[in-house]
This record gives sequence, structure tokens and C-alpha cells, in this order.
Amino acid sequence: MSERPPISPRSPRAALEPEQVPPPPRRSDRARNPFVIVGNAIITLLLIAMLGAGGVYYYGRQLLEAAGPLKEDKIVNIPQRAGKRDIAETLNREGVTDVNPWVFIASVAALKASSDLKPGEYSFQKNASLRDVIATIVEGKVVQHSVTIPEGLTSEQIVARLSDNDIFTGSVRELPREGTLLPETYKFPRGTPRDQVIQRMQQAHKRVLAEIWERRSQDIPVKSPEQLVTLASIVEQETGKPDERSRVAAVFANRLKQKIKLQSDPTIIYGLVGGKGTLGRPIKRSEITQPSPYNTYVIEGLPPGPISNPGRASLEATANPARTRDLYFVADGTGGHAFTETYDAHQKNVAKLRAMEKQIQNDTVEPAEDAQPPAGAAPGAAADPPTATTPARPNQQKKPPAARPANPAPARQGAVQPSPPVVQR
Repeated sequence: MSERPPISPRSPRAALEPEQVPPPPRRSDRARNPFVIVGNAIITLLLIAMLGAGGVYYYGRQLLEAAGPLKEDKIVNIPQRAGKRDIAETLNREGVTDVNPWVFIASVAALKASSDLKPGEYSFQKNASLRDVIATIVEGKVVQHSVTIPEGLTSEQIVARLSDNDIFTGSVRELPREGTLLPETYKFPRGTPRDQVIQRMQQAHKRVLAEIWERRSQDIPVKSPEQLVTLASIVEQETGKPDERSRVAAVFANRLKQKIKLQSDPTIIYGLVGGKGTLGRPIKRSEITQPSPYNTYVIEGLPPGPISNPGRASLEATANPARTRDLYFVADGTGGHAFTETYDAHQKNVAKLRAMEKQIQNDTVEPAEDAQPPAGAAPGAAADPPTATTPARPNQQKKPPAARPANPAPARQGAVQPSPPVVQR
């Protein structure tokens, strides 16, 4: 067993003094290098920055993806020349978002959409997130408004409808030619110039007319697409019943082939009032014989141009009329018409109509000397504006002319209403 070395005795004074701590180890020359110090500082800052960026990313993502405050779907208009702050304030005011405008601007920048925000009318869905709201505006998903132009309106009436519709802007610089607009349901964003609407309707008309002309019956008595439109515009005004169009077209086609005057009331009305389309009263007897390029009781064949803008169905019916020999039609008292091949049969239908009228009209007001009373209107009813559903009949010199229809077919929704017909002449 080894022995411990003897402990040398210390003086009392030495025992009271603190023991000396050994000096720290000397840093190496490498640790004292300034490049190492700077490098360590940079790494530390990068770590702090990465942690901060991660936190910002997480917070920003949560902000972009969180459900918005919108309680139900809503349409909001972003005006022209609105800045990003204006857009943010508009969205907050409408309840689509509820973030600080600067947060919205930062979100737009983060999504790299600063230059892509487009003005317009947008539909935002319920609880749309901030990301969805910005994406909707960036993609330009503007609301499309349905605009229905009824068949049978004149160009002047169509322009008036467009002028009254506040979703459009600007004015129509030039009234389009009659029969060059296609009545249909279109979709336009708010702010569309009215001239662009007219151009689109004209382009649609050209396309549809070319298609229909290509598929036309080869024996129809019209020589050009323009004449087809003219005849179709008359058919359009004569009946509002879809199942009658081709048969009405056949009557007029048969009369043209046999060189019989068309004798259509709507053409008289157009000659009197032009593009306004409405007469507001019955046709006078004197107006039936009044010379006019559009008076088909006076002129032979077709008038010089369309009397309205016919729809696709009337163009189709005129291009491919029913294969009948009918030359006459008269209102049947139920909203439709009775068609016949002979004048005698036509007169019998007129007599039936008059008998029906007599039963329902006991209080007939005496007509003015030069005016014809409405034959089919209810007692005391106000006169409807033109156009009439009109029976065609040949240019008879010795036989009395047939009666006009007494019970016009119901007009299509929004279209020009039928006029009170003229009675026995």
C-alpha cells in the first residue's frame, strides 16, 4: 500500500489567502480570425431570418386561406381606374374582406398580381377567402348579364331598349339597317359599349342567315338572303304561335308564286310609322289604299325591305315553308288561325269568326266614318299597339274582301303586341 506524500504545513496567513485559479486556456489563432466572427454572425442572422420568414409565411398563408366574412354570395363593382387601396376599401365596405388595406396590398404583391387587378363587376361567393377574392379579380371573371331582344322589334325599337338598359355605356352612333340584327338572348358584362352590342347582333344575324340560306328549300320564291329576311319579317309579325310560322310562310310563298298581292297589315303599319313600329290605333280604310312602297295591298310582291328584325325561327320557317296550297288565313277566335286554299272556304271561316264575335260583343261602339273598329278586342278594351295577325287574300276585284282577324294570337313575351285588326272592307 502506497503511502501519501506528507502534507507540508502552511502558515496560518497562507491558509487564509484564496487559492489561485488556473488561467483559462488561450484561444486559438483561428477562433480570433475576424472572418470566422463575421461568418458566425451571418449564420446567426440567417437562422433568425429563416425563423421569422417561416412565421410570416405561416401567418400569411393562414390569412390568405381563412374563410372570409361574406355571409352570402354578392356582386361588387370594381370601378375603372381604381387603385389597389381603393379596391381594398371597396371590398371591406361591401363586406367581402375585413383586412387592413395594407395587408390586402401586401397579399396582392405576394401573389404577384399587382399589375393584374382588373375593373369590372364580380360575383364573390359566400365566405370567399382573400386568395379567392384576389384570384377572381385577377382572372377577370366579371358578371355576365343576360339581355333578351324579342323577335319582331324594329331596329329603332332595339336601339331604344339598349339605350334604356343601364348596364351598357356610350351611344349608338348610327341606326342599323332594318332586318340586320338577330333577336336573341345575349350575355354582356356591365360597361359594354352599345355599339359593340349592335356589332355582335349584326354578326350573329349574318352567321345565322348564311346557315339558313344554305339549307333553304330550292323552290321558295325569293332570290336573295335579303329578300328572305324581308319575307321572314312579315311572317314574324303575322303570328306569335311557333307552330304556325311555317304555314303562314307557305301562304305568302304561294301568293308570291301566283303573283297575288300579299295584303299584309303589318306592312301598311310600317309604311305609316316606319321604325317606330307602333300605330296605336286601328288601320283606317283610307290607309289601305294609300300608296306606299310598303303597302302590300297596293304593290306587287315584296316591300323594298324588312319591316322588323325577324328571329331565327321565322327565318327557318320562311326558308322552308310548309308544303301546302293555302292562300288565306283568318283568326279562329282561339289565338290561332284557320288556313284555307279557296276564297269560298275562307269566307266560311270569316263567317264563323263573326258569329263568335257577335256572341261576345254585344256593346259594340259605332266606328268613326273613316276608321275601322277593333273586331276582336274585348268590349271597352284599349287598342293594342301594332302588329296585326292578318289574313292574306287574293286581289279580288268582284268578290268582297275577307274580314281581318278578330282575335290576334298572343304576342311573345316582350315583343311588339298585335294591333287591333281592321274589319270588313
